[in-house]
Amino acid sequence: MNANSDQPKSDPPVTGFPQPLGVPIPPECEGWEEFYSYDMLFSEERRGFDEGRFWFYDGLHYAEPFHPFDAVYHRYLIAGFNQGSARLFVVPPSLGLEVRILNGYVYLSGNSVTDEVTLARRAELFARRGGYYYEHWQQLDAHWREKVQAEIRELAAVDVPDLPEFEDESIVIEGRGFASSHALIVAYDRLLESFDRICHYHLELANLGYGAYLVFYELVRDRFPDISDQTIAKMVGGIDVVVLRPDEELKRLAQLAVESGIADQVQASHGEAELRASLAGSDAGEAWLADFESTKEPWFNFSYGNGLYHHHRSWIDDATLPIEMIGSYTRRLQAGEEIFRPFDAVRAERDRITDEYRALMPKQALRAFDEALDLARTVFPHIEDHNFYIDHWAHTVFWNKVREFGVLLARHEFISDQEDVFFLRDDEVRSALEDLRLTWSSGGAGLARGPAYWPPIIERRKAIYDAMSNWAPPPALGLAPETVTEPVLIMHWGITAERVKGWLEASGHDRGDVLHGIAGSSGVVEGVARVIHRVEQLRELEDGEILVASCTSTSWTPVFGRIAAAVTDAGGVMCHAAIVAREYGLPAVLGTSSATREIKTGDIIRVDADNGVVTILERS
Repeated sequence: MNANSDQPKSDPPVTGFPQPLGVPIPPECEGWEEFYSYDMLFSEERRGFDEGRFWFYDGLHYAEPFHPFDAVYHRYLIAGFNQGSARLFVVPPSLGLEVRILNGYVYLSGNSVTDEVTLARRAELFARRGGYYYEHWQQLDAHWREKVQAEIRELAAVDVPDLPEFEDESIVIEGRGFASSHALIVAYDRLLESFDRICHYHLELANLGYGAYLVFYELVRDRFPDISDQTIAKMVGGIDVVVLRPDEELKRLAQLAVESGIADQVQASHGEAELRASLAGSDAGEAWLADFESTKEPWFNFSYGNGLYHHHRSWIDDATLPIEMIGSYTRRLQAGEEIFRPFDAVRAERDRITDEYRALMPKQALRAFDEALDLARTVFPHIEDHNFYIDHWAHTVFWNKVREFGVLLARHEFISDQEDVFFLRDDEVRSALEDLRLTWSSGGAGLARGPAYWPPIIERRKAIYDAMSNWAPPPALGLAPETVTEPVLIMHWGITAERVKGWLEASGHDRGDVLHGIAGSSGVVEGVARVIHRVEQLRELEDGEILVASCTSTSWTPVFGRIAAAVTDAGGVMCHAAIVAREYGLPAVLGTSSATREIKTGDIIRVDADNGVVTILERS
């Protein structure tokens, strides 16, 4: 008999997460795989490769499952990100990311370089290529903004042909030789081509920006091992960024409304039609409306969500939320409150902290510190600003242009509603357009298959999508990594070997009333929690509550002037929630992995953003 048989047995140590192909999928989600291109799925052909890696759920960007068409964005984005890291700038430790979709949710896995010889060869190339961008950052950043705006104009200029009964006679007179059916296919291909470039621009400079910040971060951390991540981040704060401009414009319009004596009418309006009717007829009202209208371009090209999903409509589509926010700002101004973010205070705190740590450094280290800090501050605005230009402005134009193709397909009864176009993959939309043009080109003598073929498929997919939306994706899959070297994973997602270890230790166990995350913006606050799962729930948020969400986007900036603190499931010290919280002087704890599951609306919680701890004090 085993001498230890009467001793309690301990559980074996957990060394990994569920394997990708072993995750149980609800029966009502059966058929989800057809939503996406074959190469984006976990598969038997790649089982050995996929199971030997660490995969993390990208809830920071994709808290909802992808519609079939929306997944085209991620295909283009990852290709741009990967070639930037692996082949263009040759970031030494990074060969980009692997991407898979599981039951509608995005999982990522970093491709890291650890071989010293390879690292040295790549470092030599990066020193020249990345170094060139760092040396000419201001000029290249200005050029980037120009070419992105030019590409947005290209997107907006894509003309979706109407497919009339008879073509304009000028086509014959000019001897053009092709008609609207050709232009239709060209327009669709041109739309995707332009969007592909947009997605490549997305991370052209941003990845280098994270790399520059990481260099500064590691330099300071090496000198001061006990310094907090947020203290380092504060040294690059207090910088004007375009992504905060939409909110600043709402505040400006609110101030103008108060000064013009029309604040009461603005406050009483709950939509644009009501606002215009209320202000029409008076000189002050008409002048304010003209300012409001001119402000829309480009600042209302701001998604209600993060812009990465087609159903996250923008202010330009529905101005209800910005109008309500303007009204809220006017009330606060009338009450004597300060509504503008504490820019001067943030900058003063930044300079105080910087001077304090700089004074502790030996003279021989000051030059490296100053150069690294200067570069980090130089690149910082782009890290945030690219989100306005790409995720919000460009994506708003793109999704609405796709809707124009949806209108055409709905008119010819291929789909029931323009929004149904997003339940088709991008290659399926092209097939439907080919089907349509074949029938149209024959003068209607033929019979298109699409009107009978696509509607039942779309209806089935809607039911599957609803089921996927109610599924909770595992936070990670596969093997836990020993090291994480990809700069963006560390800075943006907060993925480190230590964080992953914490997820493992917490998996399968009741976390109780204490959650641990990343201290993103300092301060300690107690208050009522408001858990937000969907963008439209932001209307339920009340002043002084603590926002709890899977993630936040830059478009949520207006609510940061109303909340007491923020808690998220995902994110790192340089994610949008952390940056905006620091600019507004609000406590924020990020990367808890399970706050939206553990905390309920109405719970009384303490957010200790000095130590990255959230405590549930009283359950509702």
